[in-house]
Amino acid sequence: MRRRFALLLLPLVLAACQKKAEDPVIDAAARATSLPCALSGSVTFQTQCTVERMVSGDGLALLIHHPDGGFRRLTVTTDGRGVVTADGAETARVTVIDPGTIQVAIDDDRYRLPATVEGATLPAR
Repeated sequence: MRRRFALLLLPLVLAACQKKAEDPVIDAAARATSLPCALSGSVTFQTQCTVERMVSGDGLALLIHHPDGGFRRLTVTTDGRGVVTADGAETARVTVIDPGTIQVAIDDDRYRLPATVEGATLPAR
């Protein structure tokens, strides 16, 4: 059975409807939210990364910032894969954690993102 992922877009839609500031730096900061990540092979997730949602020519894009200044760019897909890397040869491996969360692994970094999983039956644990 094919699983389809759809990242929650409500905050982006609400931000677009209520947009008042014209400064892109202020707008970007307003859209950034914290998320759990495990970087450089760490086994422990910490809420130390932030994600910024943007609309690009390819659709919805996510820019995940690391506390050390590093970042990852992801593109939200509409073909059921969830997200893909936007600017690199690394592959984003997407796993359903629970009905409201996906885990995205790229190299030794892992991120937990809110998501809606359509038509998925989670495996028994």
